[in-house]
Amino acid sequence: MINRPPKFLFLHLLLAFLLAAMAIGDVTPGSTLYASDTDQAWLSPTQTFSFGFIPLSPQSSPPSFLAAIYYSGGIPIWTAGAPVDSAGSLQFLSTGTLRLLNGSSSIVWDSNTGNLGVSSASLDDFGNLVLKNDTATVWSSFDNPVDTIVPSQNFTVGKVLRSGLYTFSLLSYGNITLTWNNSITYWNKGLNSSFNSENSSLNSPSLELQSIGTLSVFDETLPSVGAIMVYSDDYAEAGDMLRFLKLDNDGNLRIYSSQRGSGTLTDRWAAVEDQCRVYGYCGDMGICSYNDTGPICRCPSQNFEFIDPKDSRKGCKRKVETEDCPGNVTMLDLEHTLLLTYPPQSVFGGGSESEVFFIAVSACRLNCLSNAGGCEASTVLSDGTGQCYLKKPGYITGYSSPALPSTSHIKVCSPVLPNPLPSQLSGKSSGWRVHGWTLIVQGVAIVFGLISLEAGLWLWCFRNSPRFGGLSAQYALLEYASGAPVQFWYKDLQRATKGFKEKLGTGGFGSVYKGVLANGMVVAVKQLEGIEQGEKQFRMEVATISSTHHLNLVRLIGFCSEGRHRLLVYEFMKNGSLDQFLFITNNQTGKLLNWEQRFSIALGTAKAITYLHEECHDCIVHCDIKPENILLDENYTAKVSDFGLAKLIHAKEHRSLASIRGTRGYLAPEWLSNLPITSKSDIYSYGMVLLEIVGGFRNFEMSAETNMKKFSVWAYEEFEKGNVWGIVDRRLAGHQGVDMEQVMRAIQVSFWCIQEQPSLRPRMEKVVRMLEGIVEIDKPPSLLAVPEQSISGFNTYLSSDVSNFSHSHTLSGPAPTSSSSFQAASLSTPASEGNLERASSALLRSED
Repeated sequence: MINRPPKFLFLHLLLAFLLAAMAIGDVTPGSTLYASDTDQAWLSPTQTFSFGFIPLSPQSSPPSFLAAIYYSGGIPIWTAGAPVDSAGSLQFLSTGTLRLLNGSSSIVWDSNTGNLGVSSASLDDFGNLVLKNDTATVWSSFDNPVDTIVPSQNFTVGKVLRSGLYTFSLLSYGNITLTWNNSITYWNKGLNSSFNSENSSLNSPSLELQSIGTLSVFDETLPSVGAIMVYSDDYAEAGDMLRFLKLDNDGNLRIYSSQRGSGTLTDRWAAVEDQCRVYGYCGDMGICSYNDTGPICRCPSQNFEFIDPKDSRKGCKRKVETEDCPGNVTMLDLEHTLLLTYPPQSVFGGGSESEVFFIAVSACRLNCLSNAGGCEASTVLSDGTGQCYLKKPGYITGYSSPALPSTSHIKVCSPVLPNPLPSQLSGKSSGWRVHGWTLIVQGVAIVFGLISLEAGLWLWCFRNSPRFGGLSAQYALLEYASGAPVQFWYKDLQRATKGFKEKLGTGGFGSVYKGVLANGMVVAVKQLEGIEQGEKQFRMEVATISSTHHLNLVRLIGFCSEGRHRLLVYEFMKNGSLDQFLFITNNQTGKLLNWEQRFSIALGTAKAITYLHEECHDCIVHCDIKPENILLDENYTAKVSDFGLAKLIHAKEHRSLASIRGTRGYLAPEWLSNLPITSKSDIYSYGMVLLEIVGGFRNFEMSAETNMKKFSVWAYEEFEKGNVWGIVDRRLAGHQGVDMEQVMRAIQVSFWCIQEQPSLRPRMEKVVRMLEGIVEIDKPPSLLAVPEQSISGFNTYLSSDVSNFSHSHTLSGPAPTSSSSFQAASLSTPASEGNLERASSALLRSED
């Protein structure tokens, strides 16, 4: 160690102090920041934000750097120009200009503030870099956004966030939009329905992200609190963190949060839930699909190749252009593929990039093929509408998924080559060794298949023999224990149910019967009605349902698909459905559940819905959450039933208004309005059920006890008065162990869930955390009364369907209509035929 004289040590410390003070205070012209010194930066007063250079990527070679304003931990919120090399610099010139130079001294970015009297620069604790003269601000980073908005930053009409070809902007009437190449708007969100944005006349709307995680539009014509457009998933959660809105280079708009000093990001909301629906995500002629980790880009077939093998998002090109093979052009058929079409592409003529017709699939294909120069590709919707889009030469981008009800065709030169193998998708060559392993695997599969066939034949021949009965039962038990769906023969289920003798109940898809399998397992057999899907499609849907496993979901054991017979076999629930325990029917008090059991059921149900929405492989929107579909096992553990059945409805039943049928009191308002059906519809239903669990009343019931008001409306009024005990089931009044803290959380959560505006409802994952007391709960806003639902003069009948797999009892309530249950992804109203496609896709994912 070197011993320094005390006076030199004092001067050293003084110099360090003066440098730090200069960094935090105003910066004067003549100052320079160097890319080679990333520790040098201009700091905000509390050092929350810094302005300096940060490495673009640790792996970049040669190294490159961004001149950026960054949050504590190195999270950039604003950048100046493009990356520079290690010899780059940021100079605050004496003329008042802030200029970014590369190592070659070429200008990369300039603030264009020369000769405007700029005398200083400063960075405040909101992250705003300001250049100012003696009296006013000349330039600020808040007024010149790049791709990010932070709290306190005012984003007005005319400002744009930009990332590559993608832009985000605020329109003069209050909508926010995402646009590709300044031409295709692929996402558009309006003000909350309460403000009726189509008829509003805004003066000068502005958009602002609140620090608590809400994105709101402000205008003098709106209330002082503005109109909330978006809630982040961590809305109002405490912590020293920054939330910001960013337009990413994948074309999606997201809200992120970052804990101070952590340097890590967590995405809390995304505008486009299905990334493959972002226009141009995979480039021209690129097809977007998903693997186990996320979206991937590929070419339509081996007739195409990547423009840049190192970057699949740059799109594809034909190996042989169609003009180079006249007379030899054919159509490449792509099943379950949609060529994305957004306005103005979806309008007729007028130089648009596509035209729409209403013709059959084959006619759509041939119409494009015969159109020599005016059609590049076509896509037809197989959802009953018969819409055929002819894509003119230009930019074409697609989306492929087994769930998409569409077929597309692209012109190529013959012959049509098969789609790439997985090894070719990754850009790797496929040599003899790969093919050799393929042959070996195929050989093993054939041998295994023959063994399985022989074992199946043996079981078929001897399963009914008394001599082999015990062995057959043991084999069946192993089959059930494997977790895979077991295929039953119809006559076996007839025998198990004694000719479908003991009916447990009647639900939206058919009747449920008690049965006992050969191994002694008690089951509930659901005999489906109105299911006209083909064998292959039915098996695919059954496979999806059977792969959905959770402690709080009823387990699907097996199925039968034999001729016209379609049956599902579920585990038996000894204690029946929740409605038998909550409500008083025919002057008889339902079986009493104590508060601990009720709260456990509420929490278990919430966890099951969270799993369906966000955690299972093929996420499902249930669309019929109600007490009858919440079953209880021998330990009173809640298990949600009837999930995933909506997709089994035949398409021909989607079209008629008379076919709309649901469950009275649990349908979210958006079902009968021009709004998409999403996971938020389930959350509304759950909120109604949660309130019933607390109060023991049907939410739509009116009585003298509720002042002849619906229970949900009356309960909120009592909550406003502070009369929480008045909402609790009166049968619990004399019971010990009612945790009033849990009661208060449950009541508040229920009121958040049943908000009329879907954007106000929390996601189910947050509902679970609020119920568990992990997240603080703000006071819910007042409820808007929802009138009795009807459309175009037709009063929509809301029946009390019961889907009960367990206890035998007589069902009460109005008789159902002759049509199918009002389920997810199946029905639309005349007000919105577009809900069909949106609701169908909603079955495979969850939104907010």
